[in-house]
Amino acid sequence: MTTPYRDGFAPVTEEITAFDLPVTGRIPAELNGRYLRNGPNPFDLDDPNAAHLFLGEGMVHGVRLRDGRAEWYRNRWVRNAATARRLGEEPRKGAVHADFDFAANTHVIGHAGRTFATVEAGARPYELTYELDTVGPCDFGGTLPGGYAAHTKLDPHTGELHAVAYYFGWDHHQHVVLDPQGRVSRTTDIPIADAPMVHDFALTQRYVVIYDLPVTFSMDHAAKGAPLPYSWNDEHPARIGLLPRDGGQARWLEVEPCWIFHTLNAYDDGDQVVIDAVRYPKRFVDARLDLGGQPTLDRFTLDTVSGKVSETRLDDRAQEFPRADERLTSLPHRYGYAAASHDYVDVAYPGDTGIEDLPDEAFGNALIKHDLPRGAQETRTFGRGSAVGEPVFVPAEGSAAEDDGYVMAFVNDPRRGATDLVILSAQDFRGEPVATVHLPARVPLGFHGSWIADLEGQ
Repeated sequence: MTTPYRDGFAPVTEEITAFDLPVTGRIPAELNGRYLRNGPNPFDLDDPNAAHLFLGEGMVHGVRLRDGRAEWYRNRWVRNAATARRLGEEPRKGAVHADFDFAANTHVIGHAGRTFATVEAGARPYELTYELDTVGPCDFGGTLPGGYAAHTKLDPHTGELHAVAYYFGWDHHQHVVLDPQGRVSRTTDIPIADAPMVHDFALTQRYVVIYDLPVTFSMDHAAKGAPLPYSWNDEHPARIGLLPRDGGQARWLEVEPCWIFHTLNAYDDGDQVVIDAVRYPKRFVDARLDLGGQPTLDRFTLDTVSGKVSETRLDDRAQEFPRADERLTSLPHRYGYAAASHDYVDVAYPGDTGIEDLPDEAFGNALIKHDLPRGAQETRTFGRGSAVGEPVFVPAEGSAAEDDGYVMAFVNDPRRGATDLVILSAQDFRGEPVATVHLPARVPLGFHGSWIADLEGQ
């Protein structure tokens, strides 16, 4: 059995703490906080679950910036009960959902002064300390009724944090809202057939936008031993739901069959809802990640009067991990950022044959800046053999312009055999980095991250 964890994806084997990191350039003094990123880092590559990139134990990597210095780098495994025991530690206290205890490996976010590693499909988040040590599984003070989600959207006007959770044992998805203090203020169940996967969603001022697409839980693939038994289902209709934020039933609009991992942003435009997202023609064909076509940046326009949906190709280059200025979440946006990518190639579940490893080329060596009204793009490439992860936009202090700020990303440097945190000027995207923080170790290619600004006193 092959494994996708090779070369750039290969897991690291130890936790590291390093202080006073070397820097090329000058870190803006206004950047006081942590750049954090999560991703799978399995202990045991002989474990059948390690055959699937989505299932390795989570490890969070972080760089703390303060007063123009790179104060520290840390990497820490997320300690679910099994991981804690492997490290010779007592499991952390806290309730899990449906006996599903997973070392969250997909995203890491900050809310209400706390830090959470998140994952989807029914598991709860794990809370971390400021220094990335594990506190335990989190139910937000007993207010979370079930599992949680990998992706969240912060409403910049209300301070509420939105998520859409799913679990194969439910006959619904669940919209979950956290208040600014970090407690669940309301949940809404949305009935949905076939237990589809929903990795991400979108938020506008009027609606929670829910994707109900033809990747559904497959008992047949579960019986065959598929580590992640979700599969493309031609019998399941593709549709997008508009759940009114002020209450009421979701309205569903049919779309052409496709798959969406990630949304760039969405907003209301009169009677229309505009959604910019990375679209795949198909995904998870035969429960594999490699079949289904290239990801492109597309726009879905939903007419709430006629019920019609139109699709427009914004950029046909393969790309993933789209991000925008999150001050504009749910509002019209001009700019977006993404990582150039090649297609993904998965490995088989036990007993299957003839499937290639996931190549490091699934992550390219370039970032893309989109100027959407102009239909223009800028591409920022890095060195030969480099691999760049998700870009995160950080607004400059006191800025008003949408792209007045910085774009941060981890970039693997093959010359050093280690990783850099690269800080670009968003308005000089192709120029020299504002600063490059040289980490003492390699950060395996992974998933999502956040810039979490320090609160006063930290």
